[in-house]
Amino acid sequence: MSEAPRPSHDEARHVLPRSHDGQSQRSTSPSPDLPSAQEARAALDEVRREVAKAVVGQDAAVSALLVALLARGHVLLEGVPGVAKTLLVRSLAEALSVDSKRVQFTPDLMPGDITGSMLYDAGTSAFEFRGGPVFTNLLLADEINRTPPKTQAALLEAMAERQVSVDGRTYALPTPFLVAATQNPVEFEGTYTLPEAQLDRFLMRITLPVPERDAEIEIVRRHAQGFDPRRMQSADLRAVATPAHLEAASRAVESVRVDADVAAYIVDLARATRGSAAVQLGVSPRGSTALMAVSRAWAWLSGRDFVTPDDVRSLAQVTLAHRIVLRSEAEMDGLNAAQVLDQAVRSVAVPR
Repeated sequence: MSEAPRPSHDEARHVLPRSHDGQSQRSTSPSPDLPSAQEARAALDEVRREVAKAVVGQDAAVSALLVALLARGHVLLEGVPGVAKTLLVRSLAEALSVDSKRVQFTPDLMPGDITGSMLYDAGTSAFEFRGGPVFTNLLLADEINRTPPKTQAALLEAMAERQVSVDGRTYALPTPFLVAATQNPVEFEGTYTLPEAQLDRFLMRITLPVPERDAEIEIVRRHAQGFDPRRMQSADLRAVATPAHLEAASRAVESVRVDADVAAYIVDLARATRGSAAVQLGVSPRGSTALMAVSRAWAWLSGRDFVTPDDVRSLAQVTLAHRIVLRSEAEMDGLNAAQVLDQAVRSVAVPR
């Protein structure tokens, strides 16, 4: 991305930094127990290099997952089988030294299988809560569209509130917490389409492409030399960052400035989708705040403390397209959400 010239103190106009849910954030001094922002950025740069030991040709997806962690959001990963969706999440957990669990979503999976349930303890003659796999840092929700909507919805509270409510009691989830859900975009038999309300809970929707020829040659070469994706130790991955680095980075992202013109540009992009004749449901204000959150995280990872219009444009597709619902006649004409969003982006003037 190209960098816009940094405005001077007198010229700078920026909005109050806000969190992903829109609440104002007060500037806070870094905790003495946390690494500095510079140390956190260096550690996360090392995470990218470490994950590349196991995952080849998916650098953009690695960066997207780091952005989601810093923006405290969740990611929907799409791609045909065999492009390393599962391996990517497992490798990231290893490099970040965080707990990770995987749930294979199936038609008979029940909500309690994810969130946990109340079980009777014969020793105490009382019911006690046993947390499900959602109580982790990185939850891999594999093939999320293979389970019925009631089970898909079990993740809604966890994703939005970072907590689980069972039998009238609330249980907080650990920090950091990220849901990385996968689905095959070309397979529809025996699947349940994610409802719009749940799609809107995902900060970004990332498509993992089939690697380029050179990257695929490297994948085959590594397998020939003994790499086995089922045994993470064969990749010799090291833990090069910790949750403390993520927390320090997230706090640093909250101080990234958003110029008033850039904030208006984000809003205008969202509003442009609502005015399209092909759209039944455009991007909501949640989408606007999500685009600002990922733009700030990406700017910080890129070494800047301010957001540029290029940041916003480069992240618009992965942040907004899955939030657009097209009219049926538009779909019959062969349009898709990505095309409609691209038209909306081109229709909005870029601030100078």
